[in-house]
Amino acid sequence: MPDNKEKYAQLQEAIAKHKGERGAVMPVLQEAMNIFGYVPQDVQEMIADGLGTTLSEVYGVSTFYSQFSLEPKGEHVIGVCLGTACYVKGSQKVLDKLSEELKIEVGRTTKDGKFTLNATRCLGACGLAPVMMIGDEVYGRLTPDQVPEILAKY
Repeated sequence: MPDNKEKYAQLQEAIAKHKGERGAVMPVLQEAMNIFGYVPQDVQEMIADGLGTTLSEVYGVSTFYSQFSLEPKGEHVIGVCLGTACYVKGSQKVLDKLSEELKIEVGRTTKDGKFTLNATRCLGACGLAPVMMIGDEVYGRLTPDQVPEILAKY
């Protein structure tokens, strides 16, 4: 695992590689995600300075696209489907219960770094609605009562 100094050097290389290109913010943010796993403010500032653009442009791109995260992701990423079928069958209540149990808001990571909670769109398992995924594991036909038991497995 590279130390922070190495990571910042890799980011500088990525900035240098894309400097002057049209739309350089996007590929540099992608490389930053690969290097750091997220794009904290200091990284966004380095990108803005290095590419000669504004911090607001870098922040705008990094918050518009869901592939970018402004904070580290947890060891286990939970995605609760809020697509139509899941929503109609109560996925919002499942999401609320997860938020309550983990003591975090949607889009956040627990203090211990164990879980990140996300609301997603269709997971392609409408027949099992409501559905959530933890990593690659799919949980269907959920009720809020099942949440504590499922979290205990992790």
